[in-house]
Amino acid sequence: MRSILLSNVSAARTLTLHNISKKSTTAAAGKMDSIMETIRYYVPMEDPKVMAKTQAVYPGAVKSVDLAAKLNAALVRHGYEKESTLLATSLCCDEVNRELEQQLGRYYGDHFSMGGLAGFPFGGVTSFGAMAHHIPTGGNCLVVYGPHVGIDSDGNVGKVNRRGREHSGACCGSATAAAGFVKRVMAKEEETPGPLSSPLDAQQTWVGTMLLKHGARLDRADDPAAELPLALFDSQDEFMKKIVKAGCQEVAGPGRIALVGGIQINTPAGTSDYFLPKIFEIRNNKGELQENLMDYLVAE
Repeated sequence: MRSILLSNVSAARTLTLHNISKKSTTAAAGKMDSIMETIRYYVPMEDPKVMAKTQAVYPGAVKSVDLAAKLNAALVRHGYEKESTLLATSLCCDEVNRELEQQLGRYYGDHFSMGGLAGFPFGGVTSFGAMAHHIPTGGNCLVVYGPHVGIDSDGNVGKVNRRGREHSGACCGSATAAAGFVKRVMAKEEETPGPLSSPLDAQQTWVGTMLLKHGARLDRADDPAAELPLALFDSQDEFMKKIVKAGCQEVAGPGRIALVGGIQINTPAGTSDYFLPKIFEIRNNKGELQENLMDYLVAE
């Protein structure tokens, strides 16, 4: 009986040591995965084909991580401080667009969201006013806005490889749908919509409507998919400037409004996204231009 008990104790000890070793190995593997994920977050992978295509189609585009660093460095030199700066974004609700917000969040924390489909600031004057009332006392705001476009692993513009999907797909889907609508209207295959009577798909209707005036531009473009976000940006920039003009007085005291507009360029999952800056300026709470800071974002 004693020998049986000793044998059982020995077996239990062996099993316990095995489980401890297994847990330690699992914990170490989990820790390594966490470390690698952190490295990928701060130093995303690069795809040479996608990089080359990005610079060929959108020269001057910079990686999201570099854009965030350059913006912060420029704004610090102009009196912006992390603790008193509120970040606001107007970017498409597509999940592929969160990288830039995450990189900017390293400097400015949580952000106020004004954007809807295709990146249009559908929150309008009301959302800008609400954001202005959230700015820390004596502080400023940074508003980042623009449409987005994908470049997939084969170098196709207007598509992107999404996490867990076998094939690349449309990016931006809302923009692609709007371009199709504009093309049909120009071909007289579809009529322009009348006054909106339902919120069911109001944002997409507005994206198509605001793109209509760029129909001829898209029609004569050598690469309509590459031209599409540029046309959308022009519409969004005009829209954002109207919002700022109408709501700028809601920014209290000496508070200023930094505007950064451009085009987000989404790349295959796990690789660096890019941003093509088109606007970087500071305005006062009367809407007057104070500084043009685009030189800070010129790629080295």
